[in-house]
Amino acid sequence: MIITLIDRLNEAVGRVVSIVAVIFAAIIIYDVFMRYAMNAPTRWAFDVTKQLYGFYFVMLGGYALRHQAHVRVDLLLEKLAPGPRRWVEALGYVIFFFPFAWVFLSYSWEFATRSWAQGEATYGSVQLPVYPLKMAMAVAAALLLLQGIAEFLKLVLNRPQMPPELAE
Repeated sequence: MIITLIDRLNEAVGRVVSIVAVIFAAIIIYDVFMRYAMNAPTRWAFDVTKQLYGFYFVMLGGYALRHQAHVRVDLLLEKLAPGPRRWVEALGYVIFFFPFAWVFLSYSWEFATRSWAQGEATYGSVQLPVYPLKMAMAVAAALLLLQGIAEFLKLVLNRPQMPPELAE
């Protein structure tokens, strides 16, 4: 049940966040049109698209892990039988993934709360708030950690990596 709940959470977040790609593409098209066709460049579009892309990129970590889309080096694992392979992957989560995810979560939370307390904004002609993006990093770290727990449990409990009802 917890595995399905985490999978569905990251699936929903991934699908909602994917809309951000359409938004920042539209802003880029608008900016290019204004700059070259109307000779009236925007002052805000570059900073907004940079922040939206950062949000998009960081928030999809859990979704990517859920779909096994992260870069992997399987030189050792590809030679193992399915049983030992599962246990080596589970051990990899314990040794590498969980410590990384915990550090990412704790540091991004500190980073975000400090930014929020200071009301941090970008420099330049348009000062956009930075703290929402930094808060997104902390949320993304939590989602990634949760998905890592789900993937670890799938390995230990010998469950399929992607349940059929979510595989669409």
